[in-house]
Amino acid sequence: MKIDLKNLTIQKAHESLKKGDFTAVELTQAYLDEIASKNKDINAYLEVFADAIEQAKVADKTIGEARSVKKDFPLLCGIPCGIKDNILIQGRIASSASKMLEDYQATYDATVIKKLKEQGVIFIGRTNMDEFAMGGSTENSAFGPTKNPHDLTRIPGGTSGGSAAAVAANMTLIALGSDTGGSIRQPAAMCGVVGLKPTYGSISRYGLMAAVSSFDQIGPITKSVTDAEILFESIKGQDIIDGTTIGSNTYPEKRLGKSKPIVGIPRSFLNIGGIDPTVKKAFDDAENKFRSLGYEIKDIELPNNNHALPVYYILNFAEISSNMARFDGVKYGLHKDGKTVIEDYFETRRAGFGKEVIRRILLGTYVLSSGYYDAYYNRANAVRTMITNDFLKAFESVDIIISPTAPSPAFKIGEKANDPVAMYLEDIFTVTANLTGLPAMSIPCGVKMEKNNDGKKEVSLPIGLQLTARHGDEKTLFSAGKDFLGEK
Repeated sequence: MKIDLKNLTIQKAHESLKKGDFTAVELTQAYLDEIASKNKDINAYLEVFADAIEQAKVADKTIGEARSVKKDFPLLCGIPCGIKDNILIQGRIASSASKMLEDYQATYDATVIKKLKEQGVIFIGRTNMDEFAMGGSTENSAFGPTKNPHDLTRIPGGTSGGSAAAVAANMTLIALGSDTGGSIRQPAAMCGVVGLKPTYGSISRYGLMAAVSSFDQIGPITKSVTDAEILFESIKGQDIIDGTTIGSNTYPEKRLGKSKPIVGIPRSFLNIGGIDPTVKKAFDDAENKFRSLGYEIKDIELPNNNHALPVYYILNFAEISSNMARFDGVKYGLHKDGKTVIEDYFETRRAGFGKEVIRRILLGTYVLSSGYYDAYYNRANAVRTMITNDFLKAFESVDIIISPTAPSPAFKIGEKANDPVAMYLEDIFTVTANLTGLPAMSIPCGVKMEKNNDGKKEVSLPIGLQLTARHGDEKTLFSAGKDFLGEK
């Protein structure tokens, strides 16, 4: 039978596998066929795993044994999943889309990978990304940019652009990404799928290559909120190997709305310049839809939000300069010979790092240097606390806060490559969730119609709506997101 990949969900796939409508091998092959047809143009995958079918055969055996004794099997058993190239899978290349680690083979499984293996997930390939998760467009990969499935002349968003494009193009059912300042939510918005950045500490970072340790979180990219919830529930939890992880009872439940969550809108922050008029209209339509669904809407103030972007990037650059110091050509990864030991170090980093990584290392070293540490880094941390307190105060009167995910739909490849400030401004709505550690999710909320390159055909560019909730309250994000999208 021909499998309807476009409308497939985890639950539908599970039921079909249970009934024998198709096997895990047939499902995996259907996605492999899509990859073979599309990936040469989209470049969502850096590698398709040669043993994907063998993994599927193992899953089919598990499913068959469960059916023979009339028992159910794990919901994710036999489900193909794309993995961002900075998440370690033992024995497989994990390059973080860099020349520095082009041939690096992971020596252990990330905690999230271990959990998915236990459930019988099929790892179909490693997805493209901005090098070392630094960028906002997946143009900074050392192996070429990923292209948006909706218009191949445009970016898919970043840094998890490969994962988002793979899901949007039916080249996998689900995928994992990592989010440092919007790196799951922004590409999800631009590719028209769902992306969740969970509460900081809810998912183990063990086995995720560190970019900005106090911001990074692994999260799901899926076609539906229900699938995002299933994947989140399967990988969350405290991890004794990762001291930053939290238990499920860390944050007590608190719902202000009696029947439905109360929705907060930071109206003054939305009046900043640079928001595409179509994005603003899509947001206004989303607000009206929430009203029509019976949600109470309240205007809120986030007085320090205008400082979020500079604070985020000061801290981002500082932590990156520290984390990237490990790549010295001595311990692992690329090595280039110089005339002296110190030249070995310089030559390796010059050859192994791309332009954006080098920019962030230089700026981070500057803000951490003597005489500037207090002026920049310490002050940024103080403002980070003020921004967090603004959100906590807002959550005394509302349950979720909504905003656009990004100020514009996907832009043309190369359009902002020589203007890093313009690129950084694309993160203006997403960085606050990472600064505060709050959970946030992007869901589709509209499209912008534009002419393609020849001016003859219109393309539909997705627009995303961001929902932010209290620490540990992913449940409210899922319920509101499913309600908004009409998921049962």
